[in-house]
Amino acid sequence: MRITQRLLLAAALGLLVLSGWQAGQGVYMNAKAELAQVLLEDAWEVTKRTGTHVKAWDWADTWPVARISAPRVKGDAIVLAGASGEALAFGPGHLANTPLPGTIGISVIAAHRDTHFEFLKDVEIGDAVHLEAIDGTLHTYIVDDLKVVHADASGIHPHQGGKRLALVTCFPFGTTEQGPLRYVVFASVEEDLI
Repeated sequence: MRITQRLLLAAALGLLVLSGWQAGQGVYMNAKAELAQVLLEDAWEVTKRTGTHVKAWDWADTWPVARISAPRVKGDAIVLAGASGEALAFGPGHLANTPLPGTIGISVIAAHRDTHFEFLKDVEIGDAVHLEAIDGTLHTYIVDDLKVVHADASGIHPHQGGKRLALVTCFPFGTTEQGPLRYVVFASVEEDLI
């Protein structure tokens, strides 16, 4: 076998090994994400049953605090305590300095636009957003405003009256570049609208 053929064969084998490794990494990441969701579901069920904070895995720095869904656009996620990098990797995070989901004030929940809050791009004014609180209470919120804001000037005042949600994600959708803009979906609890 000539030297150029050997080099071509070695390059082809190298590319084959590299592509196999890349495919394996993708499978591993997807499997890890799926397992995490199963563990979060279990932690959420135990949290509701016991009323105590239950971590999905021992080394987690977060725990479930609510479940949110937007039925029309098929959005559904377990909301985690805090908005640390770890929390946002696995689900929407409730910002700690805002009221708990389902209580008086504006509860701010943030998530990534390309994963757990991807569905926000399809939410419209008038859509229902369901929130299950830690005590099992179900709250229905109605979307009443959609805004694009600067991250440093959101206009969200967490301790305003009424029960409201502010669902926040990066903007614009469809890009991976981080920028200063945020997309905010505001919703008021249904009984406050009557």
